[in-house]
Amino acid sequence: MSVKEKLLQKLEEKEERMIAIRRHLHENPELSFEEENTAEYIADFYDGKDVKVTTGAGGGHGVIVEIEGASDGKVIGIRADFDALPIQEEADVPFKSKKDGVMHACGHDMHTAHMLILAESLYELKDEWNGTVKVIHQHAEEVPPGGAKGIVESGILDDLDEVYGIHIFPNFEVGEVILAEGESMAGRSNFDLKIQGKGGHAAMPSTAKDALVAGAHFVTQVQTVVSRRMDPSDLVVVTVASFDAPGGYNVIQDSVTLRGTVRYMSEKNRVPAYEAIKGIAESLESAFGVTVDLDYKYDYPVLFNTPELAHAVEDILKPNVGGYLKGVEFGKPLSGSEDFAYYLEKTPGAFYYIGAKPEGVDEPYMNHHPKFEANEGALLTSAKTLGEVVLGRLQQDSR
Repeated sequence: MSVKEKLLQKLEEKEERMIAIRRHLHENPELSFEEENTAEYIADFYDGKDVKVTTGAGGGHGVIVEIEGASDGKVIGIRADFDALPIQEEADVPFKSKKDGVMHACGHDMHTAHMLILAESLYELKDEWNGTVKVIHQHAEEVPPGGAKGIVESGILDDLDEVYGIHIFPNFEVGEVILAEGESMAGRSNFDLKIQGKGGHAAMPSTAKDALVAGAHFVTQVQTVVSRRMDPSDLVVVTVASFDAPGGYNVIQDSVTLRGTVRYMSEKNRVPAYEAIKGIAESLESAFGVTVDLDYKYDYPVLFNTPELAHAVEDILKPNVGGYLKGVEFGKPLSGSEDFAYYLEKTPGAFYYIGAKPEGVDEPYMNHHPKFEANEGALLTSAKTLGEVVLGRLQQDSR
């Protein structure tokens, strides 16, 4: 039996443990940069194993586990994130979150559960493969600056030759693998805009400087950033997601606050998008007699899959179509963002998507929804595919 066959068999035998770990994590979610108990749970999982465990990685709660094979070879990183979101769970599952207002609504509990069992299985077979596997249990993917940035900057991954990761999505069937090459997920920037006017009586608008009207003008004008200032062939999204202007019927508000996000599939649009939004915000001062304070933060970079390695992943996984996989396909880039992009800025690799559609559901609730659910069959698919990628790439010439 080959080492690949042994690995797949081990993972199948441990599927129930994967599910149990996932449910424990789902019941006990922790927010980004607050994942102390989760990090401890992960580190404790490796007790008694002859591996190097580094806790507190990246200046947060990251855990890096180094598994050495039989002899020298490539150093490959595999990553799973473990933070949750500030969402009140509404999904009807028996392992519902025990924390009010906190939920694993993006599948990071699934990522961590499959990664722990995969790491354990690779460890048990370490005498049958060469090289080193660095397991990156990453905190704080959801909140900028993101856990990946600190981990990369710490230097603990400087020796990686390649890096790989997955994300589950419930709009694909279990057994489906979706890849993209090159620019695969959008870069992201976020902004807060405070508009300070002069409050007054709603019946006497001439005595006030209406911040709300200025804010409404900004919302409509900022739509021109994409439609009139960006190359039509480029993917750029500008969304104002929050407009805070509470008040009564007869009060002109003194100030309003808006919040939004910008997504772009090419780094060339990162600065021009900011400059366009800044110009529109500043124009409000002369047009409406208000003052503006724009807090604009450059966030996660564009996620760029190394084309050669994206196709290597396809070549490794394609033979399993008709077996445990239903399909391995290249798809369109996603406008969502991922701080896995920081690893790929420094190290060649690929990030791909695993189907996790709940059974009997035609239109699943997507990631970040209070009723988000994922098919636990995706745990085994995630572990098997990533395990095959690791073994397949370790067998290549080292450098």
